Formats: sequence, C-alpha cells, structure tokens
Amino acid sequence: MSSEQARLRWYFDFISPFAYLHWQKLRPMLGEREVELVPVAFGAILAAHGQKGPAEIPGKREFTYRHVLWQARRDGVELRFPPAHPFNPLAALRLCVAAGNTPEAVEAIFDWIWRRGQAGDSVQALSSLIAGLKVEIGAIGSDSTKSALRANTESAVAAGVFGVPTLSVGGELFWGNDAHDFALDALQHPERIEDSEMQRLKQLPVGVQRRA
Repeated sequence: MSSEQARLRWYFDFISPFAYLHWQKLRPMLGEREVELVPVAFGAILAAHGQKGPAEIPGKREFTYRHVLWQARRDGVELRFPPAHPFNPLAALRLCVAAGNTPEAVEAIFDWIWRRGQAGDSVQALSSLIAGLKVEIGAIGSDSTKSALRANTESAVAAGVFGVPTLSVGGELFWGNDAHDFALDALQHPERIEDSEMQRLKQLPVGVQRRA
C-alpha cells in the first residue's frame, strides 16, 4: 500500500458519544501511524445530506443512549453523559481547532464532556479547559478558527462523509465505532476491499424508492 493509500483521516464531532468510544481505539494507533484529526460540524453534514441525527428521532434517541452506555461498559470505557444532549458543540470544536487539533486537545475535550460528564456547549462552560490548553479565548471565536472548521466540514462532505466518527483509509470511508476492525483490515489487506464483489456493491442498483 502506497503512502497515499495508507493515509488516515479521522472525521469527528464532540457531540457524538460514538466518536468518544472510537477515540479510545484510535488513540493507541497515533504512536504507530500518522492520523490527521479533522473536527467537523456533524449538524452541517446531516443538513448537507438531508438527514436527521439519531438524537433527533424519538425512541431511537433513547435506544442510542443506552446502547452507547452498554458499549462503554462492555469495553471498560468510563463514560458519563453531559448534562444535556444533543448540545451545541461549536465551542468545543472551535477550541479544538484553536488548539491545533492536537491529540492532547482532542483527548482533553473528549475527557471533559464524555468521561467527566461536563457541559461543552459554550466558551463559559469550557473556560477551565481553555485555560488548561493555554488557548486564548479570542482565538476560539476568531474568523480564522471559524473558517477552518467550516473548511473541514465542507471537505468532509466533498469526501463523501455522512456521519461521525468516520475513518478515511486512503479515501475509503469507514463510518462508526463498530467499523474500526473493518478499517484496520482494509488498511492491512487492501485487496479485500478491492475484490470484485466489494466493487460491485458500489454500483448495486436501487430496487425501490420510498415515497416522501
């Protein structure tokens, strides 16, 4: 696999508990491989595809929360939901961008919201974390930070990202915490996603469409 084929990008939003769970699996890889960490606005991605998030659908919302907690307990990951969900993640995303999208910043923000169960929906709620990351408050709301997050989101949509977390392996997209093993297998054995049946599925005809 060439260096471009092996290039890894991770698209995520702090609003997603599944992204928090996936981060626990991805983080140990950072010492072995270069992974570009790309914070994106999940709400804008949903809007671009005309979709609702799971937390916007009654019944599915409650099931998703319990499923997340079950997965965390199964995997031995400490998880505590923030005071309200869904919440506005823009302050947390912009803090990540202002901090340089470093693994340390990503870890600190996920830890704050999803391990400690703290609010992450405003600069005020994140004030102690901002100080700890040594980020100037003005940088979080700056035009350059906002533009960078917008560019991240637009590039994700252009790449075909439709949900978070998504790990891109040489341009192939693997969506969700539960797709991690699939992504690793594709990274180690690219021929398995390049065989004829896998390729045929990309062009599989639609048999019926639901009426609006």
